[in-house]
Amino acid sequence: MRLSVTVKSIGKRKNALSRIPVELQPSPQTLRELISVLVEWNVRGLQERQQQLSLVPYLTEGEVQERAESGKVGFGAIYNDAAPDITKAIDTAILAFEDGLYRVFICEQEVESLDVPLSLKEDDDVVLIRFTMLAGSLW
Repeated sequence: MRLSVTVKSIGKRKNALSRIPVELQPSPQTLRELISVLVEWNVRGLQERQQQLSLVPYLTEGEVQERAESGKVGFGAIYNDAAPDITKAIDTAILAFEDGLYRVFICEQEVESLDVPLSLKEDDDVVLIRFTMLAGSLW
């Protein structure tokens, strides 16, 4: 099953991800399963990027302009060489959902429960909205 996933952070002008197609096998039956599969997909992508080695990193002029518009120009270096623990990552994502740090919308309908059955169809849009915590002091 193919889904289009978008992650949006409140307070940022641009989407963190612009409708990324994600191929899932088998189709998740609950939000808990969907979150787990998306976390596994992200961890696999991180592991692949950790294994890639670029001897002379460079950015094209277009990449510099694109990254400048998003607010950060960098080479995308991954400084943590440790292999991520998928189980911990899934547990953290589930806890973050339960704590209200992000919301999930499927075809513009909010999904509020982790264990209610989902009826996902091919090419459905999944949007995750992350809420940004404010930090600072009063004085």
